[in-house]
Amino acid sequence: MEVVNDQAAMLSNYEVFSLLKEIESKGKKKKSRAQQNLATITYETLKYLSNTPCTLQNPEMVAEFMEALGPYNLTKAEKLQLLNHRPSSAVEIQLIIEESEERLTEEQIDELLQLVADKLPDPNAPEGGGEEEDGGEGGTERMEEEEE
Repeated sequence: MEVVNDQAAMLSNYEVFSLLKEIESKGKKKKSRAQQNLATITYETLKYLSNTPCTLQNPEMVAEFMEALGPYNLTKAEKLQLLNHRPSSAVEIQLIIEESEERLTEEQIDELLQLVADKLPDPNAPEGGGEEEDGGEGGTERMEEEEE
């Protein structure tokens, strides 16, 4: 994966997770103090992200999900939050989408929830599961094992 312009776009948790995994796999030699700090930040971030839904995502799944959100007139930030958090209730949608009561009908909120369920694997589904996985062979999508 390549970040074209690191100042121009917001990254999904999946993209950050993949990038840090790549950095971690390359950096196994003796490190300076600054590199040790970077290694600590990389480790802690990977540790956090490994307990989120992004570990079940893959690039095709992310692209398909983002494209499917087109008709809802959402901001980039709202789309990214839907991807990163994988909401499963109308309340969560309302927390993610600003002024959702004015911008979306109840039907659209239900459609969004169904879209999330269809396009993004459920991290709480049983292993080897009965959940539909559009996007292939268990790629790398979010795994929220520790929900509050």
